[in-house]
Amino acid sequence: MSYRIRHATHDDLAFARDLTCRNMLRYYIDHDLLWQDEAFDAGWQHRENWMILQDELLIGFVSLSQDARALYIRELQIDHPWQGQGAGSWAIDQVVEMARQARRPALRLTVFDNNPAQKLYASKGLHIVGRDECFLRMQLDLSTAVL
Repeated sequence: MSYRIRHATHDDLAFARDLTCRNMLRYYIDHDLLWQDEAFDAGWQHRENWMILQDELLIGFVSLSQDARALYIRELQIDHPWQGQGAGSWAIDQVVEMARQARRPALRLTVFDNNPAQKLYASKGLHIVGRDECFLRMQLDLSTAVL
């Protein structure tokens, strides 16, 4: 598969919001949380957002933030028809390289504790460093080789 990323534009917001809602709503329901479009939109405005394409087809996105301690994956969403085909793994590899280039000591993310994506993250070397209510906090120390 031929994947690539490009910087997101304001025109990508609706795609990203709708994809995230479709992918995550079941977890919100499972954990009795309320999905809010406005909250997604507010977060989008303050993050570094990258669209994931297969050839020229938009199939997902990754949303990032960072501080001195880490690069944070705030969202990694792949549209359902392309899940399980390597796009998420490829995207994580791109983000790890971004973190290395930015000289961040770690890559961090939070995932619902019942989301099977945590298996993908573990396969890429992230390990559980904490739990908050219905979430797992995962981290990759960037001195660790990426699998």
